[in-house]
Amino acid sequence: MKMIFAIVQDDDAPKLVNKLMQSGISVTKLATTGGFLRTGNTTLMIGIQDERVDAALEIIEHACKKRKQTAPIPIAMESMHGGAIAAGMTDIIVGGATVFVMDVDKFVKY
Repeated sequence: MKMIFAIVQDDDAPKLVNKLMQSGISVTKLATTGGFLRTGNTTLMIGIQDERVDAALEIIEHACKKRKQTAPIPIAMESMHGGAIAAGMTDIIVGGATVFVMDVDKFVKY
């Protein structure tokens, strides 16, 4: 048995969860926060039999595509209202998935 941890952007999570559930793959969803953009993301925990890992990874790959998004470039100076002032806009790549697959020594469901 394996445990898959898939960290995906919040925008991709509902579609991914639906596709996994339609394929008979159970998933536990955790709300998490990313480190780079400090934006919300979702971490999915998927306990799965070894022979179904490739199918789950294929679903994750197809549901979580990378895409370009425009984001403000903050500067260190603060505005009179207490927030950072944006120095301009830049294109960044968002989406995709970071996936960890680990062995599970024991699985118990009560």
